[in-house]
Amino acid sequence: MKDHEILAKVSKGDEAALDYLYKKHYQMMIKIVLNNNGTEQEAKDVYQDALIVFWQKALKGNLVLTSKISTYIYSICLNLWRKELDRKSRLIHEEHEVGEEVDYEIEERGRIIRQCIEELGDVCKRILTYYYFDGMNMNEIAERLEFANTDTAKTKKYKCKKRLDQMIKTRFSSMDFLD
Repeated sequence: MKDHEILAKVSKGDEAALDYLYKKHYQMMIKIVLNNNGTEQEAKDVYQDALIVFWQKALKGNLVLTSKISTYIYSICLNLWRKELDRKSRLIHEEHEVGEEVDYEIEERGRIIRQCIEELGDVCKRILTYYYFDGMNMNEIAERLEFANTDTAKTKKYKCKKRLDQMIKTRFSSMDFLD
């Protein structure tokens, strides 16, 4: 089929003509995205979107071709892929900015906790550090600190944690720490 025949059929809603067009230019259109850092799925999506744009303009009757249909669809694919690359670039940039902000907040909260733990005293400092930072269980902590049993270690940890929580709440606002 020639371009003017395809356009005439597509303009009348002939889906077979659109299917013909899809298959005829599939490989060429897919290469646009694949050659520009895209995946095969992204390429298929862009090509389908481009055909939908072509289909809608043809159905409205306001499509005047000044080039081949393949050239027209190619330019639509190229523009859609550029928009997608711009969108991805913005997302990556935003994620990077958010990641830096989250890293700073985590570091700041860690600094606040460490500062308060330092002021709790040696036993509390060791219990909380062993448990929360070193990942030791209560039995290991009891042995290391030579407590009578695991229950003693649990009770001590509970009291130390309660003191730490109270210290943080009195010194720092919820905006500084607890949001």
